[in-house]
Amino acid sequence: MVKKSLTIIVSALIISGNIFASGFQINEHAARAMAMGGAFTAVANDASAAMFNPAAVTQLKGTHISAGVTLIKPYATFRGVTPDVNEYSVQDALFTPINLHVTHQLSEELYSSFSLTNPFGLGTTWNDDWIGKYLAVETEVRTFFLGGNLAYKLTENFSVAAGVNVAYGDVIIRKFAPLPDPINGDIELTLEGDAVSYGYNLSMFYIHPKNDYSVGVSFRSNSTFDFAGEATSVGPAQLNGQLPAGNITATLVTPYNLQMGMSFFPVKDLRTAFDFQWVGWSSYDKLAVDFEDEAMEDVSAARDYQDSWIMRTGFEYTYDESLDLRWGIFLDRNPVKNEMVEPSLPDADRLGFNAGFGYKFFGNQSIDLAYMYIRFFERTVTGSKSYYTSGNSSFDGTYNSYAHLLAINYSYKF
Repeated sequence: MVKKSLTIIVSALIISGNIFASGFQINEHAARAMAMGGAFTAVANDASAAMFNPAAVTQLKGTHISAGVTLIKPYATFRGVTPDVNEYSVQDALFTPINLHVTHQLSEELYSSFSLTNPFGLGTTWNDDWIGKYLAVETEVRTFFLGGNLAYKLTENFSVAAGVNVAYGDVIIRKFAPLPDPINGDIELTLEGDAVSYGYNLSMFYIHPKNDYSVGVSFRSNSTFDFAGEATSVGPAQLNGQLPAGNITATLVTPYNLQMGMSFFPVKDLRTAFDFQWVGWSSYDKLAVDFEDEAMEDVSAARDYQDSWIMRTGFEYTYDESLDLRWGIFLDRNPVKNEMVEPSLPDADRLGFNAGFGYKFFGNQSIDLAYMYIRFFERTVTGSKSYYTSGNSSFDGTYNSYAHLLAINYSYKF
């Protein structure tokens, strides 16, 4: 009877968290693009086009290589549970997504490109004894996407590209579960798993014959991760042998991304770029977890995410032949319904403010630096469907978040 009760509790706790949402999607894949607010779909002067719009690499003669890292320092607080106004903070963390982009001209019409990026990741860690410990303590997601594309010039000014992605992802979730009466204490529950996934890319690019303007469209498909891993639980010694654990599987679908952009020169030496990005988060409609042990009940919970969008504006000013100055801004709408927000991912709409520069040297090398400040809109949750006690008390309250990002890339062409 005890094990049956524990099984029900653990099953419910497993599906109570959000593993993916826009807060876990990373769009910062190169310092040059980041400094321009990510408005890079119609910009074709950097090897990171291999990620942002592979069709645009037809404007890069020879071979181009760019490698870099982005340092992400997030902060988040929760104030509640309503009507209380106590404030809790996530633990300090630093995330370091990498990027590597390579483009190569195969002929006058045919070009290839390659990229290695981390488009989904990050996480949160709260103190073990905080008020939301039954919802989230530690959540971390990592993904590595390896993409390859071929681009072809249909005309001198119009190109198309297609390619495939191979992705690896892993996830860890740690939280607590309350023990049923008359036993006092908690179970510490840990879930770990990994998976390999596949996807594809399609893109197009047009540049005016006099380089007055350019337009681009890029599509990246969903990726389906069939995670396989293990659930473990730790509790009081008297429950040894009764705590539920075992192998689990769960399927998660990352969203497709459709990006459209335009770039032009309103005045000499000042590039202006606009992007609109549609993110198909509605693919994450539910979270289902299956247990290998037939004694554990398979569970499923609705997520009902909504499609979202991002609007971006960026500028690049050529100060002289060696120095470029850049800045930008973006607005990112989140996909999580108000009642679904909870502390493993305190998501909200956000504004991003960006600035940076690029310096060229030796004729074929450059260093690019970028800084970004992201401010999440304050979000007050009422009618939460997440419960922080065994008595089913809603986890209502207010979330505040922001983040600092610093990126650097080194590029070489030959």
